[in-house]
Amino acid sequence: MTKLYNKSSEKEKRRQIRRNIAKAEKILWEKVKDRQIEDCKFRRQYSVAEFVIDFYSPELKLAIEIDGDSHFKNGAAEYDKERQVFIESTGIRFIRFTNDDVYNNLSGVLEYIAQNIRDLRR
Repeated sequence: MTKLYNKSSEKEKRRQIRRNIAKAEKILWEKVKDRQIEDCKFRRQYSVAEFVIDFYSPELKLAIEIDGDSHFKNGAAEYDKERQVFIESTGIRFIRFTNDDVYNNLSGVLEYIAQNIRDLRR
């Protein structure tokens, strides 16, 4: 059986992304790390196959992606959709926010994440 999660071949890619974390991702990470939301553990820059997810809860199979400006340029939206479809096909729930969501409505983002966690635990 082929390993799908956090493949060692993707380790350096994950490490580079963690070193160059975007501002919105850093803001959200400070709010979700250390089980701060609904006592749910999240990992940063977790890979599923060759795709790296910003935040992932292995316990709940919940992925959170923050879309910055680059996600809206040069066909990136199509790539993101294909990536999301693949990740969801593995049984992972995928939720997505924009940088603006994090900057301008952080409490709403956190509540939406908390609601998804509660739903998945039912």
